[in-house]
Amino acid sequence: MNRPRILLIGGDGQVGWELRRTLAPIGDLVVTGPCEPAGFLDLTNPDAVRDRLRGLKPDLIVNPAAYTAVDQAEKEQGLASAINALAPAVIAEEAKALGALMVHWSTDYVFDGETGRPYREDDASNPQGVYGSTKLDGEKAVAAVDGAHLIFRTAWVYGLRGKNFLRTMLRLGEERDQLGVVDDQHGSPNWSRMLAQACAAVIGRTSGQWQDLRGVYHLSSGGETSWCGFARAIFDEHARRIQQDEPICQVKAITTQEYPTPARRPARSTLDCSKLASDFGIVLPHWREALELCMADGCF
Repeated sequence: MNRPRILLIGGDGQVGWELRRTLAPIGDLVVTGPCEPAGFLDLTNPDAVRDRLRGLKPDLIVNPAAYTAVDQAEKEQGLASAINALAPAVIAEEAKALGALMVHWSTDYVFDGETGRPYREDDASNPQGVYGSTKLDGEKAVAAVDGAHLIFRTAWVYGLRGKNFLRTMLRLGEERDQLGVVDDQHGSPNWSRMLAQACAAVIGRTSGQWQDLRGVYHLSSGGETSWCGFARAIFDEHARRIQQDEPICQVKAITTQEYPTPARRPARSTLDCSKLASDFGIVLPHWREALELCMADGCF
């Protein structure tokens, strides 16, 4: 197969930014965004999405774009649904018509967090808020079209740019001596770069034989922690890197009840990634190792 034309939708997001690097060696990359030559793609306008895809005629469409404001989604259900559910349906339809593979990104928030064990792909979904519900609707829409597709569910994404937990903790740690962080929500933090590398590895291992690809895969680092544990690890690693005996900020464990939010979060949304390992031979490192690599790369 000649080098495929790859359309990356949402190349300015956390995962999208890293996908620019990892997808470029695989094919001829076209990125949509407000500052991109290809221009901004308005995911709330189905006709515009169809026209753009028909004009570009990609062989592979990668869509990490999403409405991710979890709490704001409770007030903006229509907008969240347009971006997270309706747009993926349109993209999937156009991808099928083009004979293209669609790689779509989803979330651990499709689960309620009550199983007491890591979630498998075939576990029952039960989202607790608008964000999770609209992302689940997007998954179902992509699958219903039944074109070639892969859906990657991931969780707790952080990275070197944009708004995320790592950057927020380090910023607040410079401003305060102590932070209260929720200790009764558990999951696995994920460095956006490793997610992008894994995505590219999966695509590369298909060798362009995409037509029979179907299904959902959990893509996440190993191990699990709480948000409080994640915050402490961030400050411990920061202290180690600046050769300081004590972290710049102390982290106090609090409960979800002590930090109420408009949208309910799953209590334990760790993802079982054994299917990804079995089908593609890909296993991400432990979340703590990934955090150390990320902070070393960012010189935090």
